Amino acid sequence: MRYFMTFSYDGTEYKGYQKQPNQRTIQEEIEKCLKKINNNKEVDLYASGRTDAHVHALNQKAHFNLDSIIDSTNIKKALNSMLPRDIYVKQVEQVDDEFHARFNVTGKEYIYKINMGEYDPIEKDYVYQYNKRLDVVEIERALKYIEGYHNFKAFTKASEEQSNYERNIVQATLIRNYKDVNKITISLVGTGFLRYMVRNIVGTLIEIGEGKRKSEDIITILESQDRKQAGKTASPVGLYLKDVFY
Repeated sequence: MRYFMTFSYDGTEYKGYQKQPNQRTIQEEIEKCLKKINNNKEVDLYASGRTDAHVHALNQKAHFNLDSIIDSTNIKKALNSMLPRDIYVKQVEQVDDEFHARFNVTGKEYIYKINMGEYDPIEKDYVYQYNKRLDVVEIERALKYIEGYHNFKAFTKASEEQSNYERNIVQATLIRNYKDVNKITISLVGTGFLRYMVRNIVGTLIEIGEGKRKSEDIITILESQDRKQAGKTASPVGLYLKDVFY
């Protein structure tokens, strides 16, 4: 029986989602618990995509198969009773055997949180502590150039070999926190993302906010298809996979 799961996690203490030898990962922690539920037989967890070390997720999605039919509510309860406190299963439901948590994805939303105010040690692992003013109006202008269907080769990992670097960013927005004017959130909604793409975009936007680049430089960077033309890769700590769409 195939099950579909929505879960959240604090990525601070993990080397990312995907299993790696001799590293603590989100996938490994969940699969260890699923194995116990599945009569000590190995279970493979297939997520919507991987997140890097120290990146968080609010609504990550994944599917898995169990050898027997178990009530979805009981699976959720069992997993949450065994998982570390920095991983939480929000929902489990039965799905068709044809469903795939990665290949059926139609879009994702990532958000990136930035603090322009005083350094906050409490939020250091959850909000990027930039701690200086940025020109948010210029960043908003730059985000409009990000929107649309583009070749994002300049914003992915330099060594990443892809057959297709084209992606559609449906919406790119800057969200102001009216309770704390020093906090901003950058939201990117797209049909797909390349490795480090969001962090490389944010790193470039920060340089635009610093006045080192102009908003329209985004056009030149996209056209160059050259990673060296874009900004530095932003820290992973402010990045969240907010949602996955099907």
